[in-house]
Amino acid sequence: MASKKIIAICQSGGEFETDKDGSLSYRGGDAHAIDIDDQMKFNDFRMEVAEMFNCNIETMSIKYFLPGNKKTLITVSNDKDLQRMIKFHGDSVTVDVYIIMEEIVAPDVSNMPASRSSRTTLSEAVPPLDPPLDVVDNIVDDTTQLNLPLGASLDVVDTNHIDAHIDLPPEISSILPLAVSVNEKHAKGAQQWQNTITGVGQRFSGVHEFRESLRKYAIAHQFAFRYKKNDSHRVTVKCKAEGCPWRIHASRLSTTQLICIKKMNPTHTCEGAVVTTGHQATRSWVASIIKEKLKVFPNYKPKDIVNDIKQEYGIQLNYFQAWRGKEIAKEQLQGSYKEAYSQLPYFCERIMETNPGSFATFTTKEDSSFHRLFISFHASLCGFVQGCRPLLFLDSIPLKSKYQGTLLAATAADGDDSVFPVAFSVVDAETDDNWHWFLLQLKSALSTSCPITFIADRQKGLRESISEIFKGSYHGYCLRYLTEQLIRDLKGQFSHEVKRLMIEDLYAAALAPRPEGFQRSIESIKSISLEAYNWIIQSEPQKWANSFFQGARYNHMISNFGELFYSWASDAHELPITQMVDLIRGKIMELIYTRRADSDQWLTRLTPSMEEKLEKESLNVRPLQVLLTSGSIFEVRGESIEVVDMDRWDCNCKGWQLTGLPCCHAIAVISCIGRSPYDYCSRYFTTESYRLTYAETVQPIPDVDRALQKDSSQALVTVTPPPTRRPPGRPTTKKVGSQEVMKRQLQCSRCKGLGHNKSTCKELL
Repeated sequence: MASKKIIAICQSGGEFETDKDGSLSYRGGDAHAIDIDDQMKFNDFRMEVAEMFNCNIETMSIKYFLPGNKKTLITVSNDKDLQRMIKFHGDSVTVDVYIIMEEIVAPDVSNMPASRSSRTTLSEAVPPLDPPLDVVDNIVDDTTQLNLPLGASLDVVDTNHIDAHIDLPPEISSILPLAVSVNEKHAKGAQQWQNTITGVGQRFSGVHEFRESLRKYAIAHQFAFRYKKNDSHRVTVKCKAEGCPWRIHASRLSTTQLICIKKMNPTHTCEGAVVTTGHQATRSWVASIIKEKLKVFPNYKPKDIVNDIKQEYGIQLNYFQAWRGKEIAKEQLQGSYKEAYSQLPYFCERIMETNPGSFATFTTKEDSSFHRLFISFHASLCGFVQGCRPLLFLDSIPLKSKYQGTLLAATAADGDDSVFPVAFSVVDAETDDNWHWFLLQLKSALSTSCPITFIADRQKGLRESISEIFKGSYHGYCLRYLTEQLIRDLKGQFSHEVKRLMIEDLYAAALAPRPEGFQRSIESIKSISLEAYNWIIQSEPQKWANSFFQGARYNHMISNFGELFYSWASDAHELPITQMVDLIRGKIMELIYTRRADSDQWLTRLTPSMEEKLEKESLNVRPLQVLLTSGSIFEVRGESIEVVDMDRWDCNCKGWQLTGLPCCHAIAVISCIGRSPYDYCSRYFTTESYRLTYAETVQPIPDVDRALQKDSSQALVTVTPPPTRRPPGRPTTKKVGSQEVMKRQLQCSRCKGLGHNKSTCKELL
């Protein structure tokens, strides 16, 4: 079979611009063409591109657009991504590929003095470090008001008195300045500002323009200044260096808004950068500098901002200044959180208009503050009903946005055992009432009367809500939450190893297909702790143990099955609420498109993972002996004797019923009667059902940002942000759902006791 060939038009050196409809256009740069086919490896392609543009392969990012979608750039980072790109453009002769370079500045330590009084900055001496969270929380704001009259609002940097305690090794602490420092040579980015202030008589449209020009002038000439007078009609500024005569005074021309420089002494005796210790770099100035780059690189890190501004403008920011500037730039690009809440009514309408059959609704509290939002796209609802098992996983993750909140989600498993998003909700907090509301909306959105098996926690009111709203359905307790609750409730002091053994036995009990296997496992727990054994007996095993559970959960035991979906939410949690929802919508749209394209290439009756499982089970058939007893009942002998009922799709080993695929005993019988094992597999595992799952498409919401800005003021319902707000400082990066039971206890290597180590051991051996 001939390889599929396509011409990759590789472009580099230009910039992306956002058009009115939200689509991206690439302007400028160079372009080269490369012949690629579906046999080419990613590393070969990457090396050829790097050689073509003479660039560093390690700092190069390769991206492209999906056909018909100019709003989302897709990254190529491995062989599979490259093959997908070729497959997606199979009907085209060419594909546009964009090469984006991330510049890395190597630290210059050649002239760094060894003295403790060195003024070399940390970023010049060692790679920039993220400070500990408590350090960031304790650093004061990067701007302060200096001698401003009442009503003045200009933020001015004065970093001479910033103080924070950081415990670092001497070789680092000796060169660490937390305040802004100066670069000893002109940076190319600041040279353009050397003549923003020309002298007496120069006019400006207003006081704001004068302040901005003055700030740029100071940066270009590398000196710091201090405001003596600063209000809406006059500004007096002097050099911050003691005794330096540089001074400037500007005031409003009568009967106009124009500001004119009336006096100026341009002489510096402080020799600029040699004497001074800071620049006038406000948060808003940092935001204006990085905003364009932030459009292309949303994950632009504060430490990279520090490096880039040092190189371009000769200014050494501290981490907190860069972080603050990024926050302002993000709000300028994305819109404010407050405005996003006010746009919710129109946004929900647009979702249902562009995606008919979708479900989008929200509620507010009595004071009009946001309460909760529910979203489920028609493609997700239809895909679940048409192609997925009647199995839903309910779980939540906390959001780290400005107003916090929690994301509740219902995900399903497709025919290849991959996560399929069904519905999600943003609520103010994870409460019994909010879960009840979420399940009510889910019930309204779903058009199926088939009993559903839910895998979820037994707490948070879910036990009562599921049984009340989805009558006739089944609730399987999430084993992860169950084990965490067990360890919390145990009063005895157990070592890490003992806890691990108990958890292993609990999982073995849950997975055991027959009651005798369940009993053996919990007897093992009983030998360790009678308290743990009694807890398990009282925890309703019929809700979580395979040998007693009445529903069909296909051996899925935990509720956080949809980790891919939760990672999307984690990526989007810092966005305003409407933008977060639209980013998740885009991810679902891309997921459906990609999986539909992948499944079009499948030639098997079952999905790949199920084909593999069936083939693996077939390897165990050889030693089995089949005996016909009566009608459709067969006896299969091997290491054990099992009875297979072909009419009921039932085997004594329970493997067939638990997985939906024939067990080795059933396959042995199927082979004897001359039938195909595929005829006895659950329909949910067929390639046909998988394609039905991804048959519908999530549609874009065109011009959503522009339409929201225009129509938000006309909304009939007022929505304001919730009263809860994120505490100061960077959000914690602790992994959600980490298991308390896995924390290791300290053990002494000398006496083997718990709670201390060898150096503090007091035992006499």
